[in-house]
Amino acid sequence: MNNQDFVRDFTTPPPDLTDKSIMITGGTGSFGKAFVRKVLRDFAPRKLIIFSRDELKQSEIAKHYPVEKYSAIRYFIGDVRDESRLELAMRDVDYVIHAAALKQVPAAEYNPIECINTNVIGAENVVRASLRTNVKKVIALSTDKAANPINLYGASKLAADKIFVAANNLSGTDGARFSVVRYGNVLGSRGSVVELYEELLREGATSVPITDSRMSRFWITIDQGVDFVLSSLSVMEGGETYVPKIPSMKIIDVAKAIAPDASHDIIGIRPGEKLHELMISADDARFTWEFDDRYIIAPPFNADNAPGASLGQARPVDERFQYSSDNNDEWLSPDGLRLLLAGTSAATPKGL
Repeated sequence: MNNQDFVRDFTTPPPDLTDKSIMITGGTGSFGKAFVRKVLRDFAPRKLIIFSRDELKQSEIAKHYPVEKYSAIRYFIGDVRDESRLELAMRDVDYVIHAAALKQVPAAEYNPIECINTNVIGAENVVRASLRTNVKKVIALSTDKAANPINLYGASKLAADKIFVAANNLSGTDGARFSVVRYGNVLGSRGSVVELYEELLREGATSVPITDSRMSRFWITIDQGVDFVLSSLSVMEGGETYVPKIPSMKIIDVAKAIAPDASHDIIGIRPGEKLHELMISADDARFTWEFDDRYIIAPPFNADNAPGASLGQARPVDERFQYSSDNNDEWLSPDGLRLLLAGTSAATPKGL
């Protein structure tokens, strides 16, 4: 069905972050900036540590959130490849949001070991540092490309997901808990196809590239992504993979919404791309439970027990179930996309 005013609310309240210490890796990225904005607006954390390797981006965020005004903010330059630096940053931290990753599919194919060092070895470093510093909870951001991956980026994120799920076997009964959030393409993020089309229009283009007229993708706004991560942090027990129910849209309809007067240049599917994105495969169906606003893939070591008791009634999915962008029940119309983009733009301060 088409929902021209589609808005997904994740009504489970976030944990109370007041007087808590939170660290976000990749804190200067699109998600990181939205996360920082949300936490500073809605809570009074004891510390909010923005961990990233880019000093320029940190200085740009600091213009909006100077430490003189926001006493909880800590700007911590570091790389997830550096385990000792992570351990220093995580001292006295309650919650870690792991958003740092190399995400560009072509770059990962051309520079495979760099992708592995950040996405896989970096994930292991986050786990080790969290266990050594008595962090309470860790949520790692994944991607739809991690489900049945066909490119190195997706494979590296699948490996990272496995690392975080398995980490719960190492933490004992009172140690850190680790879970994963997996969702699709993010409206308002850097490098998205929406950003590409908008840039082409600003340059005066009269046509926009379409990989394949059949291609579909899942879509979520950056603020919805933050809300979903926080709601998952609130209910996580350890080892779950949380997947939001979000709408699909064909790429050709995205082009019609952003550039209605432009013609289409069919360029073909690039290496490493899928025609449709998958977030839950049929192989994971036997571990998957459905809720009103999300699916949860239970950890293999606790697959028989329904997770997310506070989310409402858990319903096991059919053993043939798979959640892909082409078999979705919810579809976003061009008008709905424009509405979501307008809301995203209005909620984002200029320069962030």
